[in-house]
Amino acid sequence: MIKTYLFLVGAIFCEVAGTMLLPVSQNFTKFVPTVSLAIFYLCAFYLLTFVVNKLPIAIVYATWSGLGIFTIAILGYIFFRQTLSWQAIVGLFLIVVGVILVNSFATKLS
Repeated sequence: MIKTYLFLVGAIFCEVAGTMLLPVSQNFTKFVPTVSLAIFYLCAFYLLTFVVNKLPIAIVYATWSGLGIFTIAILGYIFFRQTLSWQAIVGLFLIVVGVILVNSFATKLS
């Protein structure tokens, strides 16, 4: 089961890396960032194929998208100086709490 969650973490990392490269690619006009983001997205989906064989897809997608959203928002704040309102910050922490709750009961569902 630990290997499954490591694949999920890898998929989240790849998805976040690809998404962070979207503004850098400047509408796909910059070759290296565009190719890099495509590779990251392909790797993310490839890693997800191993995870969905072991965990319910609802759990996988909730975890992947929730932690991806949270991480991208934080990195967008750090690297691109994008501001977050206090309501957005509360919402992001609620997403993390939701992911924790969903995964706490994942073994009972599978």
